Amino acid sequence: MRLRTGFRRLSTLTAFSLAAFPTLLLAADQQPSEPAEQPAVSTEQPSTSGAQPGARANIPLVPDSPTWSSFHGQLNAQKYSPLDQINTDNVGQLEKVWEVHTGDISDGKGDTPATVWSATPVFANDTLYIGTPFYKLIAYDPATGEEKWRFDTQSSKEALTQPVLKNRGVAYWEADNPVEGESCQKIVYMGTMDAQLFALDADTGKPCQGFADNGVLNVDQWNTVNAKFPLSLLQPPTIVGDHVIFGWAGKDWAYQEAPPGTVFSINARTGEREWEFEALSDEMRRKSGTANVWTQMSADEQNGLIYLPVSSPSPNFWGGNRTEKAPLATSTTALDVETGEVVWSRQWVHHDIWDYDINAAPTLMDITVDGKEIPALVQATKMGFLFVVNRLTGEDVWPIEERPVPQGDGSVEGEVYSPTQPFPTKPAPLLDQSKKPEIWGLADAVGFGQCSRLWDKLTYEGMYTPPTTRGEGALAYPDSAGGVQWGGVAFDPVSQTAIVNTSHIVQTVKLYNREDYDKADNGSGNESGFAPQEGAPYGMRLNVASNWLGMPCWEPPFGEIVAIDMHTGDVKWRKPVGASQQFGFFMPERWGSPTIGGPAVTAGGVVFIGASMDAKARAYSLKTGEKLWEDQTQAPVVANPAVYEYKGRQYVAFVAGGNTILKDQVGDQIAVYALPEDKQ
Repeated sequence: MRLRTGFRRLSTLTAFSLAAFPTLLLAADQQPSEPAEQPAVSTEQPSTSGAQPGARANIPLVPDSPTWSSFHGQLNAQKYSPLDQINTDNVGQLEKVWEVHTGDISDGKGDTPATVWSATPVFANDTLYIGTPFYKLIAYDPATGEEKWRFDTQSSKEALTQPVLKNRGVAYWEADNPVEGESCQKIVYMGTMDAQLFALDADTGKPCQGFADNGVLNVDQWNTVNAKFPLSLLQPPTIVGDHVIFGWAGKDWAYQEAPPGTVFSINARTGEREWEFEALSDEMRRKSGTANVWTQMSADEQNGLIYLPVSSPSPNFWGGNRTEKAPLATSTTALDVETGEVVWSRQWVHHDIWDYDINAAPTLMDITVDGKEIPALVQATKMGFLFVVNRLTGEDVWPIEERPVPQGDGSVEGEVYSPTQPFPTKPAPLLDQSKKPEIWGLADAVGFGQCSRLWDKLTYEGMYTPPTTRGEGALAYPDSAGGVQWGGVAFDPVSQTAIVNTSHIVQTVKLYNREDYDKADNGSGNESGFAPQEGAPYGMRLNVASNWLGMPCWEPPFGEIVAIDMHTGDVKWRKPVGASQQFGFFMPERWGSPTIGGPAVTAGGVVFIGASMDAKARAYSLKTGEKLWEDQTQAPVVANPAVYEYKGRQYVAFVAGGNTILKDQVGDQIAVYALPEDKQ
C-alpha cells in the first residue's frame, strides 16, 4: 500500500476486527468541459535497446531459472518458478527446514516505532539476502539459515515519513563480465527511510568503495522541490542490465505541496545519475507534488522497456489545486530503459481524488487470445480492476471503456471532476462496485442497527463517488489501501492463468473545511483517522465502516484469491483466503481475511501465499483453488514468498513480519520450507 504518515491502524482490538483491519497513448486527465479522449495509437515506435523502430520483437517471457533474484522473482513480475519438485501431490508434506529471527522487531510500545516488514527474500549467488526494518542487510546460507554476513547501515530508527519502520528488501546485480580478483562484481543494494542507498559486495557484505560516496548514495541531494520530507527508499530498486532504477516513498495525506515523484536511473557500479523521469509538469510540481513510484517496477529487458506504476498527485482527496491535466499520474507508463523517455502511457484514474494510486508492478505475460499471440501486460489496481494491454504499444487487449461517473454533491469548493473514468470490459472487476455493498446482518444486529444508520448517512452514487463534507461523508469501496495490494498478479505461463488476491474493505471518507477540521482532529493511525492535507482548504478523515464492537458493516468475504484464464479473461475459480483473527480467535475461513502481500506460483501447479490476518502460510492448487497445506507463522506474512532451488532441493521462504494495518502482531521470522529429504 501507499506509504503513509502516522494514521490510526484499521484494526480495533476485538475478536471481530478485520482491517478496521513521446510517441504514444498519453490518455488525458479528463475535465468536465471536455469529452473523454480515447488514446490514439501511433504507428511509430522509439528506438530502444534490443529492438529497432517499428520492429519490436515478441520475445516470450518464460522464466527458466531456479533463482528468485528480484522482488517479484523476475523482472517480468510473474512471481513464477519453473521448479516442480514440490507439487500438488506432495506439498502437504512440506516441513520447516530452518527459521531465523533477525532480532529487528518492535511493537511500537517503547521508544522505537513499530516495525512493518514486507521484504521478499532474494535468492542469488547461492545466497539468500534480506533487508530488515532496522535497515540491516543480512546474507544467509539458503539450505541452513546460517548467517554469512550482516551489515548495519546505522540508519536512525525514526519514523521520518511513515508511522512505522518499514523495509521491503534488497536488489541484486552482477556484472556480465566480472573482473577476476576485483570486489563488487556482484552487488546487493538497499535503501533507508532517510534516503540513503547502500551498495555492498554480495560476497563479503563490505561497502563498494567505487559506488557514490564509498558505497553510499545520498538520494536526498536531489530533493529540491517542496522538500518537506526525505525521499524514503523503502522499496528495493529495479535492476535492468547495468541500470539501478528507483522511485521513493513519502508522507501521504499530509500536505497540499509535496516533493514531486521523480524516478531515478543510476549506474550500477558508480551510482552516477543517468536519467530521471517526472510524471508532473513543472507548474504542477511546484503547487502539488508526488505522483511518485513507491512500489516495485517491472521490465521487458529484451525490448528495452521499464514499466512504472505511478501514484496520484497531492493532496489525495482534494484536487482543486491541480485541475489541469496530468496524464502520467495514476498510470502505467512505459519508458525506454536507456533514456527514460516515455514510449507509451495509460492513465487508469483521471484527476485522482481517491488515493487510487497504482500500487503494484504490472505483470508482463505472453497470452493467446482468439488464436492470436499477444505480448501483454496486466495492471492490477486498488479499484479491483485488472487492465490488460499490449505491453509494447499500450493498446487494449480487451476493450477498455470510458464511462460516466458521479459528479459530486456541490459541497466541495474548487473541485473539478472528470466526467468519465476507464473501465475494463475483461476481466470482470474483482469487487462488485456497481452498488452499495450489502450490510452484514450479523454486524447490524450486534450494533442494534448501527450499520444501517451509517449507510443511510453516507453518500454513494457508485464507483468514484467523490469525497464530500456532508453527513458522515462518502462511502469508499474499495478503500484507499486497495482491492489489490502491492503484491500484484502472479502468472503461470504454461496454463496462462493469472492469480491475484484481493481485499474487500469499506471505508468512509469525509472532508472538513479548515476551521472544522482543526476542531474535529482527534488523532490518527495507520491507514485511518484524520489527516491535515496542510495548505489545502480541506482536511480529511478516513474510517472503516464498522459497528461499536469493530465488526465490519459489510458482508463477507473480506478477502479472496482469484484465478483468471488469460485466454478468455474469465474467472476460473475464486476462494476466500485466510481467516480473520484476533486474540487467538479465528473466524470461519468462509469469511476470508483482508490481505497484504501477494502470491507465487510454480510449475508444480502450486500457489503459495501468506498475506492473511491469521498469520499463516498456505498452498493452493493452481487448477482448482483447493487448499493443500498451511502452517502457522510468527506474524502475518505480508511479503511475497520466494521459491528457489539449492543443491537439488526446492525451498519456499516466507517472511513473517506483520503489518499493523491488519492487526497488532509483528514479527522478525524467516521461515523456510522443503520436502523431507527422503521424499524428494
